[in-house]
Amino acid sequence: MIVDDHEVVRRGIAEVIDRTEGMGVVAEAGSVAEGIRRAELVNPQVMLVDLQLPDGTGIDMMRTLRQSKPEIRAIVLTSFDDDSALAAALDVGAAAYVLKSVRGAEIAEVVRAVAAGRVLLDERTVTRRRKEHDDPTEDLTPSELRVVELIGEGLSNREIAERLSIAEKTVKNHITSLLAKMGWQRRTQVAAWVAARKHHAWSEPGK
Repeated sequence: MIVDDHEVVRRGIAEVIDRTEGMGVVAEAGSVAEGIRRAELVNPQVMLVDLQLPDGTGIDMMRTLRQSKPEIRAIVLTSFDDDSALAAALDVGAAAYVLKSVRGAEIAEVVRAVAAGRVLLDERTVTRRRKEHDDPTEDLTPSELRVVELIGEGLSNREIAERLSIAEKTVKNHITSLLAKMGWQRRTQVAAWVAARKHHAWSEPGK
């Protein structure tokens, strides 16, 4: 069963699955409510679930179905390569976490593995990824964190100084310090990092 609010995505995945020997799509849904209703009707062996749905998240849906249909094995299929989403998927019992950039043949392989009882998402995966993706701001002072936020808003050093009521030289000192702690050379890298963090709002439905 495929749960995604984009029909084109559902059709593309369904084509891959239906072409794969021993597999078939038994149902499709475009929302949390529809997904829960159809899953309870058709009892799919495996569900491919998008994180962002118009009326909630795939996590909400998996949490509900875990109570009524614990035998259904879930695979998160998403465009968000995000540690918090990965951890949330693990928390509700997802067996795998697959990015939409994956090739069709790989989706089929993951579905086959999960249907056979394999778990491709576990605590070690989340822990390893967290170590690989440590927060570069973890050593920053509160003042430096505020400067990072304002750089992300596109403010100049002078504008940051005015916003925080401090000297422009102090802003430059903060930026020198925070770049050193984050391991970067340019403020444009800070702005890009802030933008990427905002883009990873996977839990906001309908986006």
